[in-house]
Amino acid sequence: MDLDALAAARRSEWERLDVLARQRRLDGAEADELIAGYQAGATDLSALQTTAGSTAIGDRLSVSLSRARIRFTGAGTNLLARVPEFAVVQLPAALYRVRWLTLAVAVATLGVAGLVAGWALADPRALASLGSDEQFEQLAREDFVDYYSENPAASFTGLVWTNNAWIAAQCIAFGISGVFVPYVILQNAQNLGITGAVMFAYGEGDTFFAYIAPHGLLELTAVFVAAAAGLRIFWSWVAPGRRTRGQALAEDGRALFSIALGLVVVLLVSGVIEGFVTPAPWPWPIKVGIGVLALGAFLAYMLVLGGRAVRAGQTGDLDESEAGARTIVAG
Repeated sequence: MDLDALAAARRSEWERLDVLARQRRLDGAEADELIAGYQAGATDLSALQTTAGSTAIGDRLSVSLSRARIRFTGAGTNLLARVPEFAVVQLPAALYRVRWLTLAVAVATLGVAGLVAGWALADPRALASLGSDEQFEQLAREDFVDYYSENPAASFTGLVWTNNAWIAAQCIAFGISGVFVPYVILQNAQNLGITGAVMFAYGEGDTFFAYIAPHGLLELTAVFVAAAAGLRIFWSWVAPGRRTRGQALAEDGRALFSIALGLVVVLLVSGVIEGFVTPAPWPWPIKVGIGVLALGAFLAYMLVLGGRAVRAGQTGDLDESEAGARTIVAG
């Protein structure tokens, strides 16, 4: 193939394609001309690359074709431009969808914790079977409080943040199993109940609540939300409704796994409170008040913004162009 001859023969067509691709507005005839020019140019480029490989002429034509393709297919959305929509619409909608399940997880966790604590306090033998008197007294008098200040605040914040975020991500990722989330809920409830029982048994119940409440209100709520999202994904697989199981898992998985990303920020806030506020020598009403304000802000975000987004038709899932086809069809 004579490249120069082909370029000379097609130059006017390629230049016209480039002009149309750069033009800000196209009428109907120009749009049709752009598509026809694109198809002809793509054929020419294929012939060039097959015959001569990579050439300067082919590279210039490729740029013109890319520019033309963007005109009739549209450019991809800038990732940073989607952040506000994710934060204000998609994430709140996903959180709102699991509000009742979150409440159920919270009630179950606190209920089991209360039962474990009551059982341990009611029967001295039960508490004695879990450890020695010296160990429990050390925990109640020193270790429980020292835990929050034995490491530098910044490093402690990072430690609890990454640990809690990892637990939340696991609850959502492995929620489909139907086993992992109940196991985590039961384990957390038992630990909370036993620790509370030890603190009350040694007269440190006020210390228990004063050190748990500032960060625990937001931290435990975040874990409850993660557990609820995992259970919701599991239920989508068990009872998909009119959707196929594949569709249900894809739609709810995309929507609800965004909760894991949102909880990273929520757990960072609770980690900062745990690292800097909980061990601070401030009056307990101030520290607990900070925890209440943090929880109130999260609940407002979840219920107010989330409710508004859901009523506007949002589910937390990607839009159709990003999610792809719902069903594979022929033709």
